[in-house]
Amino acid sequence: MSLPAGARSAYIGVACAIFGSIAFSGKTIIVKLAYQHGVDVLTLLALRMLFSLPFFLAMAWWAGTAHLSRRDWLGVAVLGFTGYYVGSYLDFAGLQYISAGLGRLILYLYPTIVVLMSALFLKQPIRKRHLVSLALSYGGIALVFNAEIKFGGDLNLIVLGAGLVFASALAYAIYLIAGSRYVQKMGSMRFTAYAATSASFFVIAHFMALRGPSQLAVSNDVYVLVLIMAIFTTVLPLWLMAEGLKRIGANQVALVGCIGPLSTMVFGQIFLGEQITLIQLMGAGLVLAGVLIISVKPQAAARSCGKQ
Repeated sequence: MSLPAGARSAYIGVACAIFGSIAFSGKTIIVKLAYQHGVDVLTLLALRMLFSLPFFLAMAWWAGTAHLSRRDWLGVAVLGFTGYYVGSYLDFAGLQYISAGLGRLILYLYPTIVVLMSALFLKQPIRKRHLVSLALSYGGIALVFNAEIKFGGDLNLIVLGAGLVFASALAYAIYLIAGSRYVQKMGSMRFTAYAATSASFFVIAHFMALRGPSQLAVSNDVYVLVLIMAIFTTVLPLWLMAEGLKRIGANQVALVGCIGPLSTMVFGQIFLGEQITLIQLMGAGLVLAGVLIISVKPQAAARSCGKQ
């Protein structure tokens, strides 16, 4: 007995969201594996963008040409620089000092930063559920952070790493807030492709100016890891999440997306030997619950948004 078309599409959407979230979570693991081969932050980021650029260009071609003003092109380029260059660099840099699990949870705080920045700069009210979300999310981070210190790490380095990754989440939140009008104008796939392409050129130009092409010579293991990062934890999950949003909507994708930080913790234990304790799981649960409170819209609001 075959499933109705609507149900089949929903199952496909859920599957896309699950695999997209898990694939995104793998980036953190690959970055830390690459560091074991002696590669530095800027070289790793340049290789990632160099390997990803052909796929971003293909995405831009697939999405079609957008008729933008010179000011719009400049805005997209600036946001690409902020979200994909600055944000990625800070994330990569922070992961030198903290575990993959803690890094992913901190990065996952970006919706709470969006709420705070919207209240500060756009004068949007902070409601009770926002306050509950903030208390849960940052309380959970405090638990995981404390557990990380108890594993014997250097407190100063852990604070540095956590601060860098949090700054990365801040950069991504700025990208989301400022980029919302471009998404409405261009569509999410086209905007993502254009912003990521511009960021790739920034990163590669920066690397060539400081280091030169000869410095891209690294071990074959790093090339393999970067290729996996480019295809399976960058481009493929972008497409999977876009497909999931189209088929099941933002609420369901947000719910399913909770598997991402948890899968990072599991992958960290398998591939990096990182410990998972009950306190860490409790902290992760608080973070995920807090983020869900503000990521999943109430049904009335969701219906309203769907009619616009």
